[in-house]
Formats: sequence, structure tokens, C-alpha cells
Amino acid sequence: MKKILDFLALKRGIMTILLMVVFVEMGEKMGERFLPIFIIALGGNAIIVGLLNAMDNFLGAAYSFPGGYLSDKIGYKKSLMFFNIAAMVGYLIVIIFPYWQTALIGAALFISWSSVSLPAVMSAISKVLPDKKRTMGVTMHSLVRRLPMALGPIMGGLCITRWGEINGIRAAFLFSFTLTFIAVFIQYFLLEEVKTTPATLINPFKVLNKAGPALKHLLISDILIRFCEQIPYAFVVIWIVKNLNHSPIAFGLLTTVEMVTAVLIYIPVAYLVEKNKEKKPYIAITFGFFSIFPLALMFSKSTTALVLVFIIRGLKEFGEPTRKALILDLSPEENKGQVYGAYYLVRDAIVAVSAFSGGILWMYSPYLNFVTAFVFGVLGTVYFMLYCEEKRPEGHIP
Repeated sequence: MKKILDFLALKRGIMTILLMVVFVEMGEKMGERFLPIFIIALGGNAIIVGLLNAMDNFLGAAYSFPGGYLSDKIGYKKSLMFFNIAAMVGYLIVIIFPYWQTALIGAALFISWSSVSLPAVMSAISKVLPDKKRTMGVTMHSLVRRLPMALGPIMGGLCITRWGEINGIRAAFLFSFTLTFIAVFIQYFLLEEVKTTPATLINPFKVLNKAGPALKHLLISDILIRFCEQIPYAFVVIWIVKNLNHSPIAFGLLTTVEMVTAVLIYIPVAYLVEKNKEKKPYIAITFGFFSIFPLALMFSKSTTALVLVFIIRGLKEFGEPTRKALILDLSPEENKGQVYGAYYLVRDAIVAVSAFSGGILWMYSPYLNFVTAFVFGVLGTVYFMLYCEEKRPEGHIP
């Protein structure tokens, strides 16, 4: 058993973090994936849905660097508790005030939980695990996240079927509040922290310069790929439920197909990365799947075709943990939380523009939305293949 736990990088601190992630993500995905439908039901339109997606990316950007700094400054345990309590307040706003305007306000506190908490989680992984096990540690985090991401939308779909689009989603957020409360309890009593010297706040752009050109090339390619992902992201559920007339439960089941696909590939890919000691080929394959998804979705109408498309969407996670591990590898040891936060600050601030433009493209034509996303995916994949490296250039001093 010990050998299995060591192989999977499951030390006590990592297992506690993963347990917390299960509870928080389960709650978040029960309601968050159906927010576009909630907003439409409350009188919003495609522009408001595009604004929601842009807000998600913008706040993810705005929160990432402070999240990383807070993790380096006060520790990942206190940081994660703070982020979870903020999410609980957001859930309460949506539950108590059923208006699309207040849904946006509440979403500002919980919709970017993954972004604001990710630097703290990555910081914890980098401190608890040795360098050679970081890819597996990040992989286990990504794998465990997919379990609630697979089950949450199904439970949310059941709530909508039982109580309707408005009250059903409010009920889903009530479950979200309860599960996040349990996560805070787990963190407080079970999560131990590796003590380090508190970091000094550094300008995020200087932090990225400190990391060197290799990380900048990865960032540029990642931005292009996120344009591909985010332009259609908020409209996938609308396309399936409203345009193709499938049920919310059917969408939840398709999401489960996506997450199961991701879960099945995580550990084998992490093993291959650790064995071959190469990350670039796996990240390139991931970017390819990102690119294919919007075009495949556009041409898929039947249930069978949609299942295949969501398998493709799951395969885009092929090298995502590897990409995150590469960011850690390219970051200075003393500022990993801030570098990670700065990376996502720059990436998501730029990608927020594409998320909002997705609403405009959708109002003109859903097909234009999907094709534009595909073009950005191809550009990002080609840039990554041509310019990205796995190591800092020799002579670069972080």
C-alpha cells in the first residue's frame, strides 16, 4: 500500500487538499455549469452570458496573483480557508436574491474559486512533494477535480428537472454552500502546513521576467489556446440544451463522459512523463484536442456524435497537469506561488476579452463562434510546437 501511495504522490497533506477539493468542486459544479441557463431564465440574454464568461476570466486573472501572493505570505492553509468562505458568501447571494444582476454579484465570489485557489494548491504541492513527483502530484489534483466535475452537473441537472430552472439552480447552490462548509471544517482540523519564510510582494510582470523566456513562450501559446476554449465555453450548454433540444440531465451526462475520459488518462500520462522526462509532446497533444473540440461540436447533432465530441473534450486534459507542472519547473523556488499567480493573471486578463467577444459572435452566428475558436486553437498549437521549451535557457539566472 505504501508503494502505491508513494507512486501516486499521496502524502497526508496532499490527501487532505484533495479531499477539500472534492467537496468544494462538487458544490461549485452543481450550480456553476448551469449559470448561463439561470441568467436566461431570469431575463438575461446572450450578451449577459458573454459578460458572465468574461467576468469569470477577468476575475480569475485579477484573483490569481493576489491568491498566489497570499499563499506565499500567510501560507496555503489560511489562504484556502479564506477563499472557501468567500465562495460561501457568493452562494448565499444567489440563493437569497434570484435576479440575474445579483447572480453576477454572487458569481464574482465563487465562479473563479479554481483560479484564486490554484496558486495555493500548487504551492502546497511544490512544498510537500519532491521535484520528481510534482507531475504526479499535479495529476492527482487534476484527476480528483474531475470526479466532482463529472457528478456535479448531473446532480445540478436533477435539481433543475425536479424544481425548475430558477428554483432548481438555487437548490443546487444550497448544496454548494453546505459542501463548502464541510470543506472548511476539513481544512481547519486536518490540513497541516509546511512552514516557509513569508514572501515579499513583487510586481507580477517582474515576477514573470524573473522566470525567464521559456515561461513567456508557454504563456503566449496558452493564451491562444484559451481563446479557443473560452470563446464558445459559456455557450456549450446553451447549444446542447436550447439549440439541439437535449435535456439538462443529458448535458450533465455528457459532462460525465468528458470527466471520465480525463480521469482514465491522467495517471498513465503522468507515468509516461515521469518515465520519459519529456513534457512538450504531451502538452502539444493536449492543445490539439482543445483545437478540435469546437469544430467537432458544431457538426454534431445526434447523441452518439455528442458523446464522441465530449470524449474529445475529455482528451484535452491529456497534458494539462503536465503543463501546470512545467510552470512550476520554470518558476523560481522562492516565488512559485506568485509566479503561478502572475502567469494566470496575465493569461486570464487577456482571455477575458475573448470570453466577452464569444457573446457577440454567438448573437451573430453560433457557427462563427465555433470556427473562430478553432482558428485560435490551431494558432496556439503551432506556436507552442515552434517556440516552447521545457527548460530555462542556460545562463538564465532566476
